[in-house]
This record gives sequence, structure tokens and C-alpha cells, in this order.
Amino acid sequence: MKFNYQARNQKGEVQSGTVEASSREVAIGLLQKHGLYVTILEETAAPPFYAKRVKIFERVPAKELVLFSRQLSILFKSKVSLVESLQVLAIQTKNPSFKEKIFNLAEGVEGGTSLSGALSHYPKVFSSFYIAMVKSGETSGKLSEALSYLADHLEREYHLISRVKGAMIYPALIVVVAIAVLAMMMFFVIPQLTKVLAETGEGLPAVTRMVIALSDFFKNWGWTIIIVLIGLAVALFRYYRTKQGKRFFDEFFLELPLVGQVLKMIYLSRFAENLSTLISGGLPIAQALETTGDIVGNTVYKEIIFQTRDEVRKGEPISAILSRYPGAFSPIFTQMALVGERTGTLDKTLMDLVGFYQQEVDRSINNILSLLEPLLIVFLGAIVAGLMAAVLMPLYRMAGL
Repeated sequence: MKFNYQARNQKGEVQSGTVEASSREVAIGLLQKHGLYVTILEETAAPPFYAKRVKIFERVPAKELVLFSRQLSILFKSKVSLVESLQVLAIQTKNPSFKEKIFNLAEGVEGGTSLSGALSHYPKVFSSFYIAMVKSGETSGKLSEALSYLADHLEREYHLISRVKGAMIYPALIVVVAIAVLAMMMFFVIPQLTKVLAETGEGLPAVTRMVIALSDFFKNWGWTIIIVLIGLAVALFRYYRTKQGKRFFDEFFLELPLVGQVLKMIYLSRFAENLSTLISGGLPIAQALETTGDIVGNTVYKEIIFQTRDEVRKGEPISAILSRYPGAFSPIFTQMALVGERTGTLDKTLMDLVGFYQQEVDRSINNILSLLEPLLIVFLGAIVAGLMAAVLMPLYRMAGL
């Protein structure tokens, strides 16, 4: 919220301006910290409905969360108080939704709430992993180090996700071009060709008759097909949001050729990094496993990790439990975990695995793309060639008559 204020400084001079804060009390506190005594404080007029923010579409990008964690760590390490650090970051944040949340965090911390407690009010922005790391840093007195760990972790996670998304852009573009070419031919070119050929009364090649029939089908039933596809997509999405649907799709994608192996390496890398970071932050193994299971992102791995958590509480080593699931955890993973447990360096060993799996993910994505790109180009070329043949063959026949 924005407030128009009028205040006097220590010399008695009148000053006026605008201040942004989450509430009137926070605004007054900000002005008082600058040596101003508030005489008038009024909230600015509400913007028209078309200028208001639609909060349902607002989100905090991962890049902003990384920057927030890194800057908060630096400010706190430089002996700037936590409240002032949050206020500084809120003022410079451009995202209105995130700015408001940071102001609320500052207000909560100033009111006596711990930072982890204040973060827990925004579970859609700060994951359970994030909150657990901050809480561990508060307990051990190493909040700055915990925030630095978080920033490093979020950066690696962000780059991994960006890499996977970037790899999908080119194949998706090829598919979109193929669909556009097909739609243009079916709805514009083929109908005009049909009119010309109908006037000649000549027999048509089989490929031309097939394309014309396909064009008529799309013209007559196109909207029906689109509505059915949209309905099917909505139904699948709603099913995916259920517990049974989430598990079905998680298992399905893990079983896909090539893609399943890449996903397994991504989940193993995420599991190893999250667990290593939490252990380095001082969390007990069982609690670290529980937090990691909540954010690993796959139901199959989540169930295995929760089973591991329960067995660890009974005294079983992590490596022995993970070795029971060779389909999800590779032998090298369980062997490295065993070495880490024996030497007391599980967190460092897991980070070595993170580096190994991230390199493997990059290599696998490059291999898949090197195979997929020529296949998609051949696919697009075959579609265009088939359509052109259907169009040109009767025209050449007519020209030869």
C-alpha cells in the first residue's frame, strides 16, 4: 500500500511525500526511523478496477527468490539488522506481489516472529525446504550461511530447470510449425484445389483423394475435434491433480524410453542436493529426509524417501534402504551413500553425486536433441512433401492433357 505523508524533521521543517508499506503502522515506523515525526498520513486513492493487480496470476519467479536469498545473506552478514535488510530488499523489489510479502515479513520479524515463522505464512513462495534451512540457521546462529546455502541451491535448481525448458523449445517449435502448415493446407489450399479439380471431371490420384477427404473431415468436424481435445486436456489435468492421477503420471513418465532416464537423474540430483544441504545446515537425518521427500517432485521417490525416513528412525542406514529400490536408485548412488555414511561425510559425498548427475543430465539432453532434431525435420518435410504431392500431381496431369 502507498501512503501520502506530511511530517516534520528534527529541525522542525515540514516534509511531504509518498511511502510504501504493508500497513499504516509500518509506514509510520519507516518514517520515524528516518527522523521524521508524522503529522498526516493518508492512504493513496485506490486505482480503477482495470489497473488493479490480478493476484491469481501473480507469482514469484525462481530468479527473484535466488536474488532475494543472496542479498539477504550479504546484508545480514554485513551486520545490517534483519528487519532493515528486509525493508531494503522490499523497497528495491519490482515485483508488487513479492514486495508486499517482504514488507509483511519485515513487519512480522519486527513484531517478534522468527524469520522462519514469518516465511511459513507464504508456503507457495517459500518451500518447506527453504523454511527448514532458515530455521536451522536461526537455531545454530548461522543464518547468513544458511541463506548462502539456499541461494547456491536455488541457483543450481534454476539452471537445471532452465536447461530442460530450453531443450524443449526447438522441438516444440517444429511441432507448432508442422501443425500450422497442415492447418493452412487443409483449410485454405485444399478446398480451393478441390473446386478446380471438380470442374475438370478428371479422376484424381489416391493421395489427392485422401487429402481432400481429410480436409473435408477437418472442415466439418474441426471445431468438434478442438472441443474434444480441450475437454480431454482439462480432464487429464484434473485427474493429474488427484493423488491417484499424480502417481499414475509419475510412474508413466519414469517408464518412458530416454525421457524416463533423464527424469530419474534429475530426481536423484534433486534428492542428493536437498538432503546434503539440509544435513550441512544441521538438521537431523530423519527430519532432512522428510523435508526432502515433500519437495522431490515425484510420488514414487517421495514414498521411497518417506520409507527411508521411517527405517532410519529405527536405526537402519540410508544406503541399505535405498538399495532395495534398484529401479529408482542406481548402484552408484547407493554405493556412494554407503561410503559417505562410513566416513561421516554423507553431505559432501551427496554433493559429489549432484555434480555427477547434473553432468549426466546435460549429456543426455544433448544426446536426445541430437537424435530428435533430425527426426522432427524429416517428419515436417514428409508432411510438406505429401501435401505438395497431393496438390501438384493432379495439376501436372491437367497440364499434360
